[in-house]
Amino acid sequence: MTDALALDGLTKTFGAKTAVDQLTLRVRQGELYALLGPNGAGKTTTLRMVAGLLKPDGGRIEVFGVDALANPAEAKRVIAWAPDEPMLYERLNPLEYLEFVAGLWGIDAKAARARAEELLKWLGLWEHRGERCEGFSRGMKQKTALAGALIHEPRLLILDEPLTGLDAAVARQVKDLLQDRVRGGATVILTTHILEVAERMADRIGIIQHGRLAAEGTLDELRARTGGLAATLEDVFLDLTAPDAAA
Repeated sequence: MTDALALDGLTKTFGAKTAVDQLTLRVRQGELYALLGPNGAGKTTTLRMVAGLLKPDGGRIEVFGVDALANPAEAKRVIAWAPDEPMLYERLNPLEYLEFVAGLWGIDAKAARARAEELLKWLGLWEHRGERCEGFSRGMKQKTALAGALIHEPRLLILDEPLTGLDAAVARQVKDLLQDRVRGGATVILTTHILEVAERMADRIGIIQHGRLAAEGTLDELRARTGGLAATLEDVFLDLTAPDAAA
């Protein structure tokens, strides 16, 4: 089976700083993959390159077997990107926003309306469909942005800190939606500083440091690597990203 995402030797520098350093990893189809690392480890830069928002200085990116650097338009058709800060047209209401995004993807207007209604109801936003996004709370904006990312039914969903700033009820809705997408065959890659989320939800976990993959596997495989068979992900993460471990 073709991997959902394959990175080989991916590299990105900003001036004298190397943000992503010869990064190689694989994400399988139909899994939820958590990409973890300390601040400045290269997580967001990596995901922005996968989403086509940054051009790498070297390496390869394949999305479901498509060379994303040689054929960016083809790769982007199956990708959705949701950054940590919701990006909305705030003068629109959620229904208008979703219909607008669907139009950019060339989705038929009738199908777009039905899909938008389904998403807004699933995320508890239907009763707010006529309200402008500018008056929404952080959680409501986050859910609207997530609905926009899902409107074209992407096969690969990339989320950068999707639960930041959300209350427990909204976070549960988002987690349930992501797990539903994975059960439906989609692939989800997310970053999070809430390690309990990765511990409970991720099929596999990749930990990067200094732009390189420091460790990867299931939680049990990472525990075995550090020798703490009953350790939490927090214990494993701190062990693998300690300064002496990096050295």
